[in-house]
Amino acid sequence: MQGSANLNIMIKAARKAGRSLVKDFREVENLQVSMKGAGDFVSRADLAAEKILKEELRGARPTYGWLAEESGAQEDGEDPTRRWIVDPLDGTTNFLHGLPHWAVSIGLEHKGEIVAGVIYDPAKDEMFYAEKGQGAWMNDSLRLRVSGRSRMIETIYATGVPFASKPYLPAVLQDFARLLPVCAGVRRWGSAALDLAYVAAGRYDGYWERGLKPWDIAAGIILVREAGGFVEPIRPETQRLPDDGHIVAGNAQVFEPFAKIIRER
Repeated sequence: MQGSANLNIMIKAARKAGRSLVKDFREVENLQVSMKGAGDFVSRADLAAEKILKEELRGARPTYGWLAEESGAQEDGEDPTRRWIVDPLDGTTNFLHGLPHWAVSIGLEHKGEIVAGVIYDPAKDEMFYAEKGQGAWMNDSLRLRVSGRSRMIETIYATGVPFASKPYLPAVLQDFARLLPVCAGVRRWGSAALDLAYVAAGRYDGYWERGLKPWDIAAGIILVREAGGFVEPIRPETQRLPDDGHIVAGNAQVFEPFAKIIRER
C-alpha cells in the first residue's frame, strides 16, 4: 500500500525504534542479574526507544500533541486536533524474560478518532499498519483481513490475565468460565498491541481485555476496523476508545455472540 506522508513517518519511526530495541533485547537475554537490575535495563531500553520515536514523530510533525507510556501527555503542539499515541515497548515482561513477542505501537488521533496505526514486531520483522479508508496491511503488500470463522466452537481468542495487584482477575476468571466451553481456546501472549494486530490478520478470531491504557490499543483499533472487524468498549455505554481501557474486538461473524459473553454479568 502506498501510504500517506504521516503513515510513512510512523513506519520509519517504528523501524528505527525497533532496531534500538533489538540491540538491547540481545543484551537482556544474556543478563545474569537480579530482577531489579534487569528491570532497570529494560526501563532504559524503553526510554531510549521512546526518545527515538519522539524525535522522529515530533521532529516531522512538531505541531501535533503527544501521549506516551513513559513521558505521558504533552499538549504543547499548535494543532490541538491531532496527537501521537505511542507505546515504545508493548510486552515489557516478555522483553525482560527474553521472549521474542513484543512491539512498538504508534497511533495517530485526529479529532478524537484514530486515523492511522502502526504496530511493529521487530523480532519477527512484521510491520502491521492501517490508515482510515485504506485497509490494513502487513509488510509491503499483504492485505489483512479478519478471519471468516462463524462457528464459536472453531474460534480462538486472546486476552490479558491480570497479575500482581491488578483488580480485574475475578472478572477474567468469570469470562473464562463462560467462554472456554464454547470456543476452541484462549491465548495469553502478553502484548495487547500484537493481540489486536493478530485479530486484524485473522490469526485470532477475537480479543478482549480490561484496564488498558490508550497507548496499548490505539494503533490496534484501526488495524482491526480496517481489516473488517469490530472493536468496542466492553461497556458500550462508557466513554469512547481508546480512552476507555476495557476493549472487545472480533471478526464480523462472531463479534456479537463473543461480546455478549464478555459483557455478561
